[in-house]
Amino acid sequence: MIISTKFKALLSAVLLSSAGAVAAEESKDLAPEATASQAELSFRDIPLLENAFIDTAPADRNDGVLVGELGVDGGSKDGIVMLAREIANGQHGNYDSLLIAHKGKLLFESYYLRGRINLAHPQASATKAHTSLILGRAIQLGHLTMTDLDRPLIDFLPDLDRTNLAEGADKITLHKALTMHGGLSVSEEKWEELQENPAQLQGQGLVQALLEHTGPITEETQTYLYGNFNPILVMAVIDAVVPGTAEEFIKNEVLGKLGITNYSWSTHISGLPQAGWMVSMTSRDMLSWGSVVLNEGEWNGEQFVHADYLAKATSRLVKPAEEDWMPDSYRYGYFYYQTPIEVGEKSYDATFAWGGGGQRVIIVDELELTIVITGHDGDDKIMTQISNTVIPAFAE
Repeated sequence: MIISTKFKALLSAVLLSSAGAVAAEESKDLAPEATASQAELSFRDIPLLENAFIDTAPADRNDGVLVGELGVDGGSKDGIVMLAREIANGQHGNYDSLLIAHKGKLLFESYYLRGRINLAHPQASATKAHTSLILGRAIQLGHLTMTDLDRPLIDFLPDLDRTNLAEGADKITLHKALTMHGGLSVSEEKWEELQENPAQLQGQGLVQALLEHTGPITEETQTYLYGNFNPILVMAVIDAVVPGTAEEFIKNEVLGKLGITNYSWSTHISGLPQAGWMVSMTSRDMLSWGSVVLNEGEWNGEQFVHADYLAKATSRLVKPAEEDWMPDSYRYGYFYYQTPIEVGEKSYDATFAWGGGGQRVIIVDELELTIVITGHDGDDKIMTQISNTVIPAFAE
């Protein structure tokens, strides 16, 4: 419920201020914005907010984001507001924003530390999931087919000279690359050496160099190995099959269609758009990616990403490699993670893009829920609070 009297507004502000936050449940003009000069700074140099911004009835900014009110249009308000206060007080790490959308409406919006409503935030490895949807967009537009996912990746790269490619180069498919099973074995020393001559790495030259300097690609090497050039291999295929360049395709057929204009998308040494990191966009724009997933690939009533591709991309295809930081329940699709979330006696499937430092776009299909998180936290354990507080607030 929106606080409607001066007394309640003052009381709420006092309570939140005591926890290092400022309530913003009445005013729609207080969302922190980066100045033009701040927007030019590196993310590490963005000054920290003196007070957090917490809003249970987000403002309509005429940016295409539908808004509503937490506790009225869905969700239980108290637990989420308490969690926001705890984040503001630094109890759960260094996070910059938490946004929650339910049934197509943004019901909760909060910013902390380096978070700003108009500031493009680094996505880290959540970029990989964006790359996955870009490929799904290419399939939807007919530049690839679903059967192409299992074809040799080199078949899409006509500029390759196959004379000196490593044994088994044809074993790398889009499916293998998208599930981190490409199987390349290029040493760090060799990669550093290759980068000393960027001219040879331009465009498909990157794939040429990697496939000439890797060891044999076998069933034994094609096991899950995070990163390992897999995302940029996918981007190389996108660049080869779409009209124009991958950069133009991303700008015009993906971000442009989603209404995303406030972003930064860096360029790989190959001249291709980055596919695994070094991309920034606002928290509200991150909601758009979540909306596409939640709506089975639809955007504004039209099929934006191929539905069959999206279903596969967000399914439990493989188990990530055993790591101390990787929960045992996590599975991997096409650059997307998936895990069950237990709420009482019921289990909800959560699909999410995940980047280091706390970047997440979490989709809980059964609850029609999208949760966006940004941060710069080394431990990045906020998923515990999402599982224990946010998702249960909409499962009641």
